[in-house]
Amino acid sequence: MCLNHCFYSFYRLTLCDKIGKMRVVKSSITLPFFMLSCRLFALITLCVGMASCEGTGTTTATGGSRVIGGVKTTAYTHTESDHKKYKNGAAAGGTLKYGSVRSAAADWSVYPVGTQFKIDGDPHVYEVDDYGSALVGTNTIDLYKPSKTDMNTWGARNVNIQVVKWGSFSKSLAIMKDRVKASQRVRDMVQRIQRSS
Repeated sequence: MCLNHCFYSFYRLTLCDKIGKMRVVKSSITLPFFMLSCRLFALITLCVGMASCEGTGTTTATGGSRVIGGVKTTAYTHTESDHKKYKNGAAAGGTLKYGSVRSAAADWSVYPVGTQFKIDGDPHVYEVDDYGSALVGTNTIDLYKPSKTDMNTWGARNVNIQVVKWGSFSKSLAIMKDRVKASQRVRDMVQRIQRSS
């Protein structure tokens, strides 16, 4: 059957004997139209489901960890103009790390402070101990690099991450509570955490 017949109700022309004029009569489409309708419904449902995962990538559980695919990552360094006033300090306290465990910044309402993860193909563990105003409201993770050269080399990449340990929303709130008045972005993160609890 022609697809046009399935997608649209089609009409046929019928001749009226008594008046000699043409009239339009709606034809009935039964089984083929119903089957296509079901297929279209399934396709739309699949597309909506895929769209709801957009931005967060695919997620699967492996053992006690969680793999999140397609995570946007960028890089930053402590010598950037917007980080200079903090020097090499992390928002969670202490200094930014760049050893076997490395610092990362994120929206704490998405990845709470203390979240540890690995990037596919990278042997290091990253720990969320910082946040940045440009990250609030996104799923982006900003990786700490010790120099602008390292930062530029990383650039922006979509990666698969394996969350080794989830951080704490309550610890995130405790750290941010005294900063709420000074920053709209901090208020945004706090409100998102409070709404989701």
